[in-house]
Amino acid sequence: MKLEVARGLFLVGALVVASLAVAAWEQPRTQVLSAMHSDAHCPLPRVAKASAVVKPDHDLLLFMFGMTQGMRPQS
Repeated sequence: MKLEVARGLFLVGALVVASLAVAAWEQPRTQVLSAMHSDAHCPLPRVAKASAVVKPDHDLLLFMFGMTQGMRPQS
């Protein structure tokens, strides 16, 4: 196979792969969520109970504080 033919096939293959990647790339668009379209966006899963009271986990907060303190450079 000649070099020109191989280069042409490589170029065509690269363009096919690039066009498939562009077609498959789905990036979400910016949207404004409003109360009028509440069924289009569900902030909580359907199985989650809305009546549950959320309390902060103080052990987790203490753990996160300790991790950030441990990441400081020692001088």
